[in-house]
Amino acid sequence: MSITSSKIRSIPFFRLWAGNAGSGIATWALPFVLGFMVSNGDLTALELGIFLALRSAGFLTAVPVGGVMADSAGSRRVILIASLAAACGTLLLFLGLFANLPLRSTLAALGVILSGMGQGACRPAYQSIVPSVVSRDALQPANAALSLSVRATVLVGPATATLIASSWGPGAAILGIASLWMASALAPPWPHESVADAVADTGRVSLLGRFLHDLLDGYREARRHPWFFAGLAALSTVIATGYSVTAVLVPLISRDSHGDASLLTGSVTAYMSGALLGAIAASRWRPAKRGWWALLGLGTYGLVPLGLLAPVQFWIPITAYFLAGLGMELFNIVWFTAIQDEVARAKLARVSSLDFIISYGLAPLGLSAITPVTNILGTTTVLIATSIVCFGAALAANTIPTTAEFRARRR
Repeated sequence: MSITSSKIRSIPFFRLWAGNAGSGIATWALPFVLGFMVSNGDLTALELGIFLALRSAGFLTAVPVGGVMADSAGSRRVILIASLAAACGTLLLFLGLFANLPLRSTLAALGVILSGMGQGACRPAYQSIVPSVVSRDALQPANAALSLSVRATVLVGPATATLIASSWGPGAAILGIASLWMASALAPPWPHESVADAVADTGRVSLLGRFLHDLLDGYREARRHPWFFAGLAALSTVIATGYSVTAVLVPLISRDSHGDASLLTGSVTAYMSGALLGAIAASRWRPAKRGWWALLGLGTYGLVPLGLLAPVQFWIPITAYFLAGLGMELFNIVWFTAIQDEVARAKLARVSSLDFIISYGLAPLGLSAITPVTNILGTTTVLIATSIVCFGAALAANTIPTTAEFRARRR
């Protein structure tokens, strides 16, 4: 225990911890600030859905590029470039929302797209750099510590963001997000990294050809792990339905049931509190059937839409968010550790990028469809259906061989 602990208390890991915290908080904070603006009437729910969908589109565009580049050129270089791009995109969004400039809407749209691209390229790079900083036996405590850094800070984030937005306006909060992306660019260490071999006869292969070859090579590696696609299908379903519904509807439900952003703020705080507890538990708990427990945690997100059926009873949705945060954090830490532990090191970023591409691939469709679907079917029907889908996805994934342990049966 002491050896493992010392490996995640080193200066290189602390720098990685700080950079990851900056990127994670910045990723979370932007939807919250935009949701706060909806609650205050500064944005409409439709504009919020469009902005979130555009950011997701930018994310999906950059994820495969970031994965291929991280495996071939090094994860640290990708973190630097992607974080700077996200910072620039956040500044463009600020100008589009608050500066008296022509084509403000275009600037804002370009800003959220560029911000999403930076976020997308960062995600597989941050996942693939961890084994270069800590040893294999320290991966799960390291992932728990990385997640803990974000959750512990974001635990006080809603109140801080609300205070900043209320005192100095949401523009100040958005500028703070840009500074977090700068921290993500500069803080992490520059470890020695294993990179993938270059394609033979590169002079005769186009850039697109090399990119597709490398991407397909990552897909072939992922196919060696049946549990990966089973878990990924369940995760994608929860994100496309559960995450999309709550991201768009919670600001409106908060406004309609309480007249302010109190439910929005409380739900984020409760979710992060549960995630904080989940990260602490996952840092020490290593169950034999880690996949089974992880998928059980994933399925708890189905409690959130059920809790939102009774928003006036404040404690009901807050409790649901707390339990969902605990379960989702258990899933995330075990999931990332399994990928880092099982996947070949030189292909890790590409498999991680495949994870993010598929899991977030349906998010733009879900985000853009929520408002019209809710207008047709009603909020109650959408929330009940979303809950059923989240529970069912986790249960279905457990029927696939090798998911119980998130480990391929080989060797």
